[in-house]
Amino acid sequence: MQMIANRNAALRPRAMARPTGRVNAVRVSAGAAGATGGTVVSKNSILVVGATGTLGRQVVRQALDEGYEVRCLVRPRFTSADFLREWGATTVQADLTDITSIPATLIGISTIIDCATARPEESTKTVDWEGKVALIQAAQAMGIQRYVFFSIFNCDKYPQVPLMNIKSCTEKFLAESGLNYTIMRVCGFHQAVIGNYAVPILEEKPVWGSTDETRTAYLDTQDVAKMTLAALRSDKSIGKTMTLAGPKAWSTQEVIELCEKLAATDAQVKTVPTAVLQGTRGILKSLEWARDAADRLAFTEVLSNNETWSAPMEDTYKLLGMEGGGMVPTTLEEYLEEYHGKIMKKLKEVGASTDRTNFYV
Repeated sequence: MQMIANRNAALRPRAMARPTGRVNAVRVSAGAAGATGGTVVSKNSILVVGATGTLGRQVVRQALDEGYEVRCLVRPRFTSADFLREWGATTVQADLTDITSIPATLIGISTIIDCATARPEESTKTVDWEGKVALIQAAQAMGIQRYVFFSIFNCDKYPQVPLMNIKSCTEKFLAESGLNYTIMRVCGFHQAVIGNYAVPILEEKPVWGSTDETRTAYLDTQDVAKMTLAALRSDKSIGKTMTLAGPKAWSTQEVIELCEKLAATDAQVKTVPTAVLQGTRGILKSLEWARDAADRLAFTEVLSNNETWSAPMEDTYKLLGMEGGGMVPTTLEEYLEEYHGKIMKKLKEVGASTDRTNFYV
């Protein structure tokens, strides 16, 4: 079987011009490859990669609600995946950093939905490049029918930023694999606002601000999950790359002001100029052990470039068969209002005072 690994050199991310070794082709054993030969694979069988993450768990929930048979690839680690099984999904242990563990997870699977990305403590190169190449190769070898890949808005415009470059190169690798793919580029999630702004402001802790006018059209991951399942129902989405954006693009200052209003308190805002981020990245990049941190700071610089992370959604809704009011995304105001409402309710239930320090939901 001819693999697509010989294309790796041409598609290898620019930030990794001299990686140690090359990405190895995934070898599928005769037993695993033959397991699907005499068995009819259900079109409703889905493997969700990154199923315990912010987006992945919503995709699992939505797929189960729509009647799909959902299998979740979970890493053997301390974080429990019991909630996925309680919902009705099955789990299989594997790890994108161990490419030999991947092929067996695809037996009996028709569709892969790839929501995974490296955690802060992990190597982006190992997980988001080498692991994803191995997953795509295994999908090709096992005859996977559909592959949905989550990427980042405008990733192809920033080859100097390692994470963006890796996403762009993975998109190209997937497009040339021969698989029926759909690429979804996201701008930002509502859930990120909770950890970065809503909770710290409620706890009267400092938040990081910026002086730029970068704007982000945040989406609720539940809405993204609905769009993902709609893509599986629409043949028009095959071979397409689409941007998923919320109804309004917000600046950092506007987000902080909204959180202040809902929390009825003033935020302690600490502003870091982009020049400081650039200088810090330069120092970290010179240290071998700190290069991953430097790469993540490079992504932070992109978010401070006075750009608008948004896109018109009319054509996307048509591709997904959700036009004509078929999709009404939750606004950031609605999401945060609901979140703060839940917090106030819990505060009343426990008889808490107005002191919000160290209060978590």
